[in-house]
Amino acid sequence: MFISKNDDTICAPATIPGTGAISIIRVSGPNAFRSADSFISCASGDISSAKGYTIKFGTASDPSTGTVIDEVLVSVFRSPHSYTGEDCVEISCHASSYIVSEIISQLHKAGVRSATPGEFTQRAFLNGKMDLAQAEAVADVIASSNAASHRIAIHQLKGGFSSELSAMRASLLEIVSLMELELDFSEEDVEFADRTRLKTLVDSTLKHISRLIDSFKAGNAIKNGVPVAIAGATNAGKSTLLNALLGEERAIVSDIHGTTRDTIEETLVLDGVLFRFIDTAGLRQTEETIEKIGITRTLQKISQASVILAMMDMTADVDILSDSLEAIIEKIDFGEQKLVILLNKMDSCDYNNFVIKQNTIVSLIDNKGFKSNIINEVAKPSAFSLKDDIYRNQLPFVPIIPISAKTGFGLDTLKSCLSDSQKDILSETDATLLTNERHVQALTDALGSLTRVRTGLDTTLPTDLIAQDLRETLHHLGTITGDITTDEVLGNIFRNFCIGK
Repeated sequence: MFISKNDDTICAPATIPGTGAISIIRVSGPNAFRSADSFISCASGDISSAKGYTIKFGTASDPSTGTVIDEVLVSVFRSPHSYTGEDCVEISCHASSYIVSEIISQLHKAGVRSATPGEFTQRAFLNGKMDLAQAEAVADVIASSNAASHRIAIHQLKGGFSSELSAMRASLLEIVSLMELELDFSEEDVEFADRTRLKTLVDSTLKHISRLIDSFKAGNAIKNGVPVAIAGATNAGKSTLLNALLGEERAIVSDIHGTTRDTIEETLVLDGVLFRFIDTAGLRQTEETIEKIGITRTLQKISQASVILAMMDMTADVDILSDSLEAIIEKIDFGEQKLVILLNKMDSCDYNNFVIKQNTIVSLIDNKGFKSNIINEVAKPSAFSLKDDIYRNQLPFVPIIPISAKTGFGLDTLKSCLSDSQKDILSETDATLLTNERHVQALTDALGSLTRVRTGLDTTLPTDLIAQDLRETLHHLGTITGDITTDEVLGNIFRNFCIGK
């Protein structure tokens, strides 16, 4: 730890500026009470003599003129029982930008400086109120926009991830300490660290770290939105579907082929999960330069998405439908991605032709070795869940949903299908899911060091070299929780926080 603790007092608004009932100004540091007393007169006693966890009513005034600024409530928190671990007050006033500005001005006159982004949380970390992983979770809690991302952030804030890391570090630290002891007695040729036990411990830790790294894909999808690519031929109804799902005219809809030249992304929360829908350029043969770039981006988005919605224009010829679906299937990794086929324009298609084309699509899917299932408003899409027997038997399952993006028919079924597709992720949110790239990189580095330890144990590598690799593993794990860190790392983390937190 290279950063030093600040011994001054800081302040900042803890609520978003704007129209509202109240605003809160947070003050933390050794002079928090005296600075508040300098311009706030309380009905009984001063703030400096108040007990912790109490609220005092008072009047904030400009001491130089006697002008009343506002009537306020002052919440008192005494060190170490505060968010920062320091003496802290929170001044609740009316939500007037003028009032907030005047109160902060009085605090500045009392020697309090404005806090930098994330400085309150940084002080909480420096004062041992939380470790670095928990501090980063504070920002995630604030930014959480759906139930799933909130659950992950709260789990990390409460120390779930940190506890796992601490347990791993404690076990490895015990082993490396015994190895260091062996080196001290190298001339005696004694072995304090049981190599068999060490192999077992390293193997279990390697599995644990690998699971955490693998969880990043799911965790990142929950945090930033499960990417859902809407793909298909031109004029299949992709933009119409996006607009219908969002309930607004987000994308331009036209009968002209190739209207969508670039990708359009919007998010929607379904059953507590954030989905990021991506409207893409239509797939077709073209010599138009800009449209070709859009199609290239479409194929990229298909390869990156977790779910692909294949839009089939059921008024088009069968050959066009087959070619469009083939082009999409070629880009999908069924081990990592899910495909949903949407039979669109039911409202415009003759029923007999619709059935013929539907059967053609079903045959194409079945001939690919997949398991298809036509889902309508009556047959709910519970089979789409990864918990289903079809997935346990390792057969790629492709739901087929007749819809009309124009009239809204089948969209409720599609939404249920999408939310069901993520139930396997939601059921695991009590386990640690990584959402932070810094954590993933540190764990990846730790995995590399620990892998060298495991190899060294099998090749009778000298104890001092194994111990060095173990120390590197401990170092990488320690950077996550802040047991080992630098000013640069802390600066990068806390500068992304909002002011007042």
